[in-house]
Amino acid sequence: MKYRTIGTDPATRREVSVLALGAMLFGSRTDEKTSFAVLDRYVEAGGTFIDTSDNYAFWEDGGQGGQSEELLGRWRRSRGAGDEIVIATKLGARPLAPGTSYTDNAEGLSAKVIRESAERSRELLGVDRLDLLYAHIEDPDVPLAETVEGFAALVAEGTVGLLGVSNHAVWRVERARALAAAAGLPGYEVLQYQHSYLRPRTDVPSELFPDGGLGGADAQLLNYLRAEPGLTLVAYSPLLTGAYTRADKPLPPDYDHPGTPARLAVLRDVARETGATVNQVVLAWQLGGELPVIPLVGASSVAQLDESLAAVDLELTGEQRARLDAAH
Repeated sequence: MKYRTIGTDPATRREVSVLALGAMLFGSRTDEKTSFAVLDRYVEAGGTFIDTSDNYAFWEDGGQGGQSEELLGRWRRSRGAGDEIVIATKLGARPLAPGTSYTDNAEGLSAKVIRESAERSRELLGVDRLDLLYAHIEDPDVPLAETVEGFAALVAEGTVGLLGVSNHAVWRVERARALAAAAGLPGYEVLQYQHSYLRPRTDVPSELFPDGGLGGADAQLLNYLRAEPGLTLVAYSPLLTGAYTRADKPLPPDYDHPGTPARLAVLRDVARETGATVNQVVLAWQLGGELPVIPLVGASSVAQLDESLAAVDLELTGEQRARLDAAH
């Protein structure tokens, strides 16, 4: 395993493995025995960075989520895991009532919710401090200053370490960070967005994003990261939930555009040249790029995790990387 540092403040920054493990379906679709086996293998391989959320996985049973955090808490206690494992969680998108969703009834990002949700997550995970806490989705009904101050208060109390943000418009991220800086408060330092080798269309509206996709690492976000070297991108769904390699997992509709076949062709060529899988090339491309990217991989079996772990040691040549980057 290899490691990198996230965060800039010596009091809160952490060294984490360059490959993060997503626990979204642990305790729901992925049963406890399998989840524990995957977690054990990840730690055995040197993995130290696990990702969850307070709303995972509410859609599996029509509830409000919490299964993933609960399982991670049980796993931590049973294994005696301590501060060497960095667990990141998110708040803001938990449904306020069973049978609802984050699109119509999200908990939001008020100071009250931030405090109460963070406390619930700490209890479920069995930790005194959340190593990294994200604002999961935007809350346009709460002033940004209230959200910024709500997160900063938990950092000041020592119950939260690093702050992160996910699925927000770049202008909103920058405005929140500017408010924090002006007030001398900690701001977002880790940005979690969907990012893979294939590029989706960003103009396709959805119920959550009527103006088009805000959850992906588009040109605006990547340009922002280049200008702010202290920030880290955590890339969720880097393998597009299996669509690169599984016939039963077609690419999402927003990848149906002329640029996709060209990038797929180069990707497959490089996989043949290296003797690696397409998935491993995607991860290696992210891991070795100019921008600091930490791929966040899911796994429903130890075999799936092992495939991803092998990508950490896959070195692409400069010529291969240039071909991958140039395809469009």
